[in-house]
Amino acid sequence: MEHLELTILGASSAIPLTNRYPSSQFLTLASRHFLIDCGEGTQVRLRANNIGFSRIDRIFISHLHGDHFFGLAPLLSTLHLLDRQKELHIYSPKGLKEAIQQQMKLQGSWLKYPVIFHNLQTDSFQNIYEDERVTVHSFPLKHSIDCFGFWFREKEKPRKMLKSAIEKYNIPPAEIRQIKNGKDWTDEDGNIIPNQELTTDPSSPLSYAYCTDTAPIDELQDYLHAPDLLYHEATFMEEHRKRAVQTNHSTARDAAQMALNVNAKQLMIGHFSVRYHDLDPLLEEARSVFPNTLLAGEGTTYALHPSRKKLKLIER
Repeated sequence: MEHLELTILGASSAIPLTNRYPSSQFLTLASRHFLIDCGEGTQVRLRANNIGFSRIDRIFISHLHGDHFFGLAPLLSTLHLLDRQKELHIYSPKGLKEAIQQQMKLQGSWLKYPVIFHNLQTDSFQNIYEDERVTVHSFPLKHSIDCFGFWFREKEKPRKMLKSAIEKYNIPPAEIRQIKNGKDWTDEDGNIIPNQELTTDPSSPLSYAYCTDTAPIDELQDYLHAPDLLYHEATFMEEHRKRAVQTNHSTARDAAQMALNVNAKQLMIGHFSVRYHDLDPLLEEARSVFPNTLLAGEGTTYALHPSRKKLKLIER
């Protein structure tokens, strides 16, 4: 069964610790793989979680603070050493290409594989990637520099063909695709068989929204509509609201309110300040507003499976 799978490589803010790492996530949706942010040590965290580097074809960088991209140049260099040949796409604020080129220039080499940089627009909801299975949009957040969120969405799936219908009406393989797309079938006697008798409903498409390093924004509900899983930064607790306002970050309560505003089905909070050794109080603060909340557990993979009754998040 198709599902959404998310591995948290790092969920700490600013300063790496021996047991907590800067922002990075590995997302699989509709059999597509995406690396989201690439803080210091990301390639080590990928290895620790048995994620093959060759699976990474698209990297999304939210903004150019170091804890979100300082791991990128080392990862690109490693891919070079591993003799990567296929192209790599990087979506980021303007300026990242020049920064990476300068780092490569300092070491006297460039990469043997193509790297295509895509600059994000600072003032719009932008479709930045699309194929036959998924779409990815970026949208502006509110931080001290240009910062972006990302919304990954699975497209509507074709209907499921009933094997019994194929056998009953002797439907040739060449016609199955059109029937799965909603077409009725006319049998050998000229009888029209309604599509509902030939197929069943597909599973609901899944979506994942990533919002890090941002003050709470009212505009979020203009960009996101009922994501199955919303990741929202919760750098501080309410007791440190003054600091959150000063730095354009959110509290755990803010994150929960944002989840309510966009009608999220589930909320995951992360990007925790290193001042908090025990993260349970942040979780409790968020759950007081939005009960269906969990912590981003570093080194943990979460699988979200479609269900006709409800969507379940499974910690593995």
